This record gives sequence, structure tokens and C-alpha cells, in this order.
Amino acid sequence: MMNPESIAAAGAAVVTLPHDLTPFGMFMAADLVVKAVMVGLIAASLITWVILVGKVLELSALGRSARRGVAVVAAEAGIAGLVRRPHLPRPLAAMLAEIGEEVAQTGAEGTGSTAAGGLVERVRSRLSRLEAAAGRRAMTGTGLLATIGSTAPFVGLFGTVWGIMNAFVGISESQTTNLAVVAPGIAEALLATATGLVAAIPAVVVYNHLARRTTAFRAEMTDLSEGLIRTLSRDLETGRLDVGSLN
Repeated sequence: MMNPESIAAAGAAVVTLPHDLTPFGMFMAADLVVKAVMVGLIAASLITWVILVGKVLELSALGRSARRGVAVVAAEAGIAGLVRRPHLPRPLAAMLAEIGEEVAQTGAEGTGSTAAGGLVERVRSRLSRLEAAAGRRAMTGTGLLATIGSTAPFVGLFGTVWGIMNAFVGISESQTTNLAVVAPGIAEALLATATGLVAAIPAVVVYNHLARRTTAFRAEMTDLSEGLIRTLSRDLETGRLDVGSLN
């Protein structure tokens, strides 16, 4: 049986155990599983910021191109004039190609005033598919953000549970509940949850931001396609549509 002097000495030794409670120190002292969890979460956080920078640049370029297309359509009186313009914005060029293909399939006899309604509806269908495809491409990569935002807190919680289990094992082995023994292990475990939140919160915010930007881009694409449809409809009604210029 230990005498009071040896108990006091053991307690003093426990109290003076060195522990680096900085985030880096806790990471280095953590269990291998907890380290793996935190490294994965840090990697997920870096991926979030890479996606943010890449998608903001991409959506900015797409939005400018769509707005330029709207301005070009508003400045021209007819489809033929649009086709003749050099250096068209990519979305506008793609939509004009769809219109030309539909007009070519319809033929000159299908572009008269009596058949104009059917041609306009078919063109609208083609342009709607083009808009949807552009919207899907604009959202490429953002699904990963939703995955990170929804799973990172639970991954961090797993690391915390694992770390606390190890802390309890350490308490059992040391046969003491001294705070100097308990606190470092629990702090290391809780660091995993904090890392999970650091990864998840920006991912959710960035996902929502990019979703709003994509919605705005799709609205601009809709404005562009509707402007083209109105121009096509006027050309059909007035007989100004030059089928040859679209081929």
C-alpha cells in the first residue's frame, strides 16, 4: 500500500506532465486514427476553397458571355444580322447554331407565316435543352461541397469519439482522474470536431453562394434564348428570315 508521501509525489509528477495544448501540439500528440480524420478534414477544407476560386472565375466568365449575348441580340434587328456578326459570345453562337439546324431540318416551306408557330416552339425546345445543359455544367463540382458540408461534422465527431475512448483508456492505465491526465486527451479529441466544423461551415456557405450565382447565370441564359426567340418570331412574321444565311 502506498504511503501518503509517495501518493503526493505521484500527484506532483502527474501535474507537471508536459503537454503542448496548441492546435499543432494536440494534433501531433493525437492518436493515429484521429490524425487521419483531421488530415482528411483539412484536405476537404482546402478542396472547398479551390472549388470556390475556380467556380467564381468560371461563373463570372459565363455570366459576362451571356450578358454580352443579350446585348448583341438587342442591338440587331434580325437573325441574319446576328449570324453575320464576327466574334459572337459562345452561348449566343451555340444558340444560333441550334436555330440554324432546326431551320435546315424544317426547310424553306416550313418557315412561312402559317408554320411559324411550330418552328418557334421547336426552337424554344432546343434552346431550353441548351440552357439546361449549360446550367448543369455550371454546377459541376458543387456537389462535392454539399457532401463535405453534410458529412464533415460527423467525420469530426467520429474522431472525437475515438479520441475520448483513447483518453478513457489512458485514465484507466494511469489509474488517476487528475485533470492533467484527462484534459489533454479530451482536448485532442475535441480538436477533431472543431476541424470538422471548420471544413463543413465554409463548404455550406460556398455551396449556397455558387448555387445563387448559377441561378443568376441560368436566368441570363433564359434572357438570351427568349431574346432570340422573339427575334426569330418577328423575322418569320415579316418574312425577313433568310434561310440560306443560317446554313
